Amino acid sequence: MSRFSERIHHLHLQDMHWAVPGSHISARAVLWAGLASGFVFLALMGIMMPLFLGTSPWAAPRMIAAITQGSGALSPIDAFDLGAVLASLVVHFTLSMVYALVFAFIGKGHSMAADALAGVAFGLAVYVVNFYLFTALFPWFAQMRNWVAVVSHVAYGGVLGVTYAAYASGRLGHHPAMQD
Repeated sequence: MSRFSERIHHLHLQDMHWAVPGSHISARAVLWAGLASGFVFLALMGIMMPLFLGTSPWAAPRMIAAITQGSGALSPIDAFDLGAVLASLVVHFTLSMVYALVFAFIGKGHSMAADALAGVAFGLAVYVVNFYLFTALFPWFAQMRNWVAVVSHVAYGGVLGVTYAAYASGRLGHHPAMQD
């Protein structure tokens, strides 16, 4: 086996880091932070939208799916559609990973409290981007401007910050054989 193929063979996610001047970004921290915060966001939206606003739990997934499937995915907005749900999960978690990577330049993993606060601020910024800037491309998101979406984005950001800090600092996901 060549040296290169041996290296690829032994490559693990916990060993992946991106070097950016002034930053050390852990791929593992980005992955877990993106997944955890994305899950929390979906759970909150899926529970709180019907409970507090009386909307269908399928409205948000259909709106997310319409990003890739076009506005035809919006109708009927309150009906379950497996294709729309699967498309929304792919789009949502892809965006969650991208946002987690962007957050990695802000959150340094040194302090859970600092990264949690930075995450909350980041979540609010993501809310503004998603529901005010992206509405130029996806106008149907304007109808999701409500307090539940704000709370869900704040929670997304908080979980993103805490999870990123926990993994980037080594508080989670390490065992003696796996060192950053």
